[in-house]
Amino acid sequence: MTEPQQSADLLFGSNLVAMVSPMNPDGSLSEPGMDSLVDHLLATGCDGLVVNGTTGESPTLSDAESAGLVRAVASRAAGRAKVVAGVGTYDTKATIGRARDAEAAGADALLLVCPYYSKPTQAGVIAHCLAVADATALPVMLYDVPARTGMAMSEATIVELAAHPRIVAVKDAKGDLFEAQSVMDRTALAYYCGIDELNLPYLAAGATGLLSVVGNVAAARNAELIAAVRNGELGVARAVQRSLLPLTDAMMRAAGGAIMAKAALAELRVIPNATVRMPLVELTPEELRPLVDALATVAVPS
Repeated sequence: MTEPQQSADLLFGSNLVAMVSPMNPDGSLSEPGMDSLVDHLLATGCDGLVVNGTTGESPTLSDAESAGLVRAVASRAAGRAKVVAGVGTYDTKATIGRARDAEAAGADALLLVCPYYSKPTQAGVIAHCLAVADATALPVMLYDVPARTGMAMSEATIVELAAHPRIVAVKDAKGDLFEAQSVMDRTALAYYCGIDELNLPYLAAGATGLLSVVGNVAAARNAELIAAVRNGELGVARAVQRSLLPLTDAMMRAAGGAIMAKAALAELRVIPNATVRMPLVELTPEELRPLVDALATVAVPS
């Protein structure tokens, strides 16, 4: 294992899951649901718990709810996995506030999305990320997801941000594998694949680990995939990736990750229901059926 990989494992873990935010039928946050989810993820091999990310419906969470979720997950995990808090917004001042709240609540690291909606220049993206990285003592994972933010972090921007001592990793949901390899070659940044469909190619190209939506229900299989690639067992890795294709297709291509992950977790009785906050809406019985069929193709511990 390379030195950057070892360092990233200690800061973030390798088998990370973009957690949902379990809710009661009235849309309020469910503490028992979160406790059950944390226990499930730890039992199935997850070593990094990502709270308040896209799959956690972060745009709908208040500042108090965001901090409360970090506190609850950190308390339940009790040091058994790294807790990475999503803090990014389109407002630098608000993002700094969430970063400081997450640090106070017990987060081990921050996930910082490229500012969305406003479409700043690359200079603005750099200024935003540096301001947030300077606001706490926590390591930062950049989150590059142009399909959601409306713009990408350029390769030059990522390379420049890598000079900051606390910006040490990237969650890549851009899907430009050649650019990812180029950045890994030019910097010490650890890469985490943020596109479940491309987990194997990213790991084979040198990514440290995964930050997975499908991992909400298949973290054990993701752990097998990571181990196989690290051990040079490409045939085993291919078999694991193939076994996950139906579930990945059902969860990632039919509706939003939060909707599908909650539906899958509710089907497995890990969380009590699949409630999401508007503008997201739950699946209809017809939309749920392919997901149920896909869950049956994978031995998913419950």
